[in-house]
Amino acid sequence: MSLTRDFTPFDSRNEGFAHPSRRAFPKSWGAEYRGDGEVLFRIWAPDLERLRVQIAGRNREMLPAGEGWFTLTTDGIAQGTPYRFVMPDGVLMPDPASRAQAGGIDGPSLIVDPTTYHWHMPEWSGHAWEEAVLYEIHIGTFTPEGTFRAATERLREIASLGVTMLQIMPVNQFPGDRGWGYDGALPYAPHHAYGEPDDMKAFVDAAHRHGLSVMLDVVYNRLGSRGSLFEPYVPSFFDPDRATAWGPAINFSQRPVRQFFIENALYWLEEHNLDGLRLDAVDQIDDDASQMHVLWELAKRVQREVTGRRRHLVMDDQRNITHYVERSRAGKASLYDAGWNHDIRRAAHVVATGEAPAYAGLVGENPVRQLARGLAEGFIDQGAARPDGEARGEPSGHLPPVAFVNFLQNHDMAGARGERLVTLADPRMLRVLTAILILSPQIPALFMGEDYWETQEFRFFGEYEGELARTLRDNRLVEAADFGGMPQGVSGPEDISDPNAAETFDISRLRWDRARAPEGQLHRNRLRMLIAKRREHVVPGLLAIPPHSGRVLDTGDGTIAIDWRLADRLLQLRANLSANEQPVPPVSGTIIHAEPAEIAAGETLPGLSMIMAVSAD
Repeated sequence: MSLTRDFTPFDSRNEGFAHPSRRAFPKSWGAEYRGDGEVLFRIWAPDLERLRVQIAGRNREMLPAGEGWFTLTTDGIAQGTPYRFVMPDGVLMPDPASRAQAGGIDGPSLIVDPTTYHWHMPEWSGHAWEEAVLYEIHIGTFTPEGTFRAATERLREIASLGVTMLQIMPVNQFPGDRGWGYDGALPYAPHHAYGEPDDMKAFVDAAHRHGLSVMLDVVYNRLGSRGSLFEPYVPSFFDPDRATAWGPAINFSQRPVRQFFIENALYWLEEHNLDGLRLDAVDQIDDDASQMHVLWELAKRVQREVTGRRRHLVMDDQRNITHYVERSRAGKASLYDAGWNHDIRRAAHVVATGEAPAYAGLVGENPVRQLARGLAEGFIDQGAARPDGEARGEPSGHLPPVAFVNFLQNHDMAGARGERLVTLADPRMLRVLTAILILSPQIPALFMGEDYWETQEFRFFGEYEGELARTLRDNRLVEAADFGGMPQGVSGPEDISDPNAAETFDISRLRWDRARAPEGQLHRNRLRMLIAKRREHVVPGLLAIPPHSGRVLDTGDGTIAIDWRLADRLLQLRANLSANEQPVPPVSGTIIHAEPAEIAAGETLPGLSMIMAVSAD
């Protein structure tokens, strides 16, 4: 693996910048290249009395530096030099804060000088959050090659849709050569199968060149199923009283541990010049005993230390809590810009497919009415007892719509059973729901391939061995049930695709020939039109929205009528998600979109149709 070249990210025109910038974030953990061959090695291991580092095959003793830290400064070290930490029993471990790995988590870490990459878009300022239209991708299956370089060549097509922000599934080092990334073991190192650190930087640089912001998915509640390889040697890093489904939980009561993850966020935003982070499954982070919760501290550090351009933080939290996404009196996000709204996706799934077993407690007997509530007020569950007797969530109607990211499908929904929504729903229903998603005032998110109605399955995949592989396969049944019910004909693990099989990964790749076929272009043109209408008619009204902006109007079963009072306009949605013509309250504004296009405003709507109207407020 070479780490010494300067990779030009897009084309020769980049060489026209006379003074390309260089970016580096000085981490507290791991190896830091200080220039002229000098490297500082630093690691926190309070449970060990002795620690060595092996550099290019030679073991060197590290020095205790107090409070559990070990350090060593050396010189004469070249870029790309392999190193590992040597445990007291002789076991070799990668650097937990490695910037790059040779051959995966079981290989050596590599010395990286982060300043070798020359940024060619140093003045990129990013997008305002109100402008966000997200497009989620998995680097390994986004292209046939599955690399940052190959993904760079596809950015022009995605940008042409009007999408403003890529959401990248986790790219940090995980076990094997294929996986989703949510079980990463080394949070600082881009996965070797995707390319070198400079390849990732070039990908981000090229995205900015195309007018795309880039948000990265990060996981801070665990180190993954193989992250426990450090547990026997540094147990203080982990919470002895808790575990997650993917590995041991993190002990955030230890200051160096908090530092490890908070600096990871700063590292991605600064050194890799990312525009934002999505924090996955923060409901599995337990830090309530701390004076300041790590999620608060992380957000405050980002606000204070990452300056000069826009940076966005969003969170994935199944609890439906709101205090992390509250707004100031001026309407500015105090901590996090938004939270992923799983309620909308679940209700829309039931409406579109009729598959309700897993969501019966959420949507009850009237999923359309519940969908309307979520579109108007944010969450569907807001603290009241559900039909199944469970209580979940906090009141959310006071928050602006942009505090929520809505989606019809994402990696979880598709990967649980392998099926995409386009293969489960009536095409007319899908067109209506897509129009509602894009034109409603919440932040819309698309999953890769959704733009051209990809039918190829996206499955859950990994590369594990032994008992862990069997456990992973068996858990697919639980995941499938949680995402809408069991696929037809599935009764046991033997009836679903093996996540560890190479063909499960191979079948999950996008088919770009379908995207460029006439039908794919038709779907893309429709989406492009919807995003353009959002940009023209909806986005200008998304600043300084008053509390309780959404109101559900009385209407019949199977229909939705919502008025949103935005900053300077009234946005009106009328939709009929039933099969038959239904009465709806009239609209007062100009219709900006109708689905199907030929329907007109009136006191009724035909089955499977919608209109969106806007008027000055």
